[in-house]
Amino acid sequence: MKKFHEILLLVGQLNYTWTNTESLLIYLIAGLAYVDKETAIVIFLTLNTTRARIELVERLAKMPKTPPDRRREILSVTQQLGRQAKLRNKYSHCIYSFDETGQQASTQLMAIFDSKDTIKYGKIEQIDDAEIARINEAIEQIMKINREIWGIVDRYSFPR
Repeated sequence: MKKFHEILLLVGQLNYTWTNTESLLIYLIAGLAYVDKETAIVIFLTLNTTRARIELVERLAKMPKTPPDRRREILSVTQQLGRQAKLRNKYSHCIYSFDETGQQASTQLMAIFDSKDTIKYGKIEQIDDAEIARINEAIEQIMKINREIWGIVDRYSFPR
């Protein structure tokens, strides 16, 4: 059962780290749109996907009124966040399976893949040591992105 608990704890940490970091987009929205934090929260919550939130921040950053250095910094963190979203989404939208000992783990993706005349669904993947290392690396990268966003918020005095 050790592996079972290790994986659940790791996925919980991934989701916590992700949610905490994604919420920092509120401060980027506030700073780039020149609105207060409360208004930025309403905008953030109105957009119901990570992709939409990241796209909004990127579009605001690309506006002519955003200085080029600031634009580059913000686009860099949103691109990094977008890369990490793939793994986070995988582990947030799957079913987990463990053998009777709790040592062998796998995921079954809850997505449909359409081709011209067939569909496939429920791709099964093992959670082995390499995958656990990948999740740990993603958590580290998301924590790094978190610190970078706070740096931007502080550097440019975005509303807090």
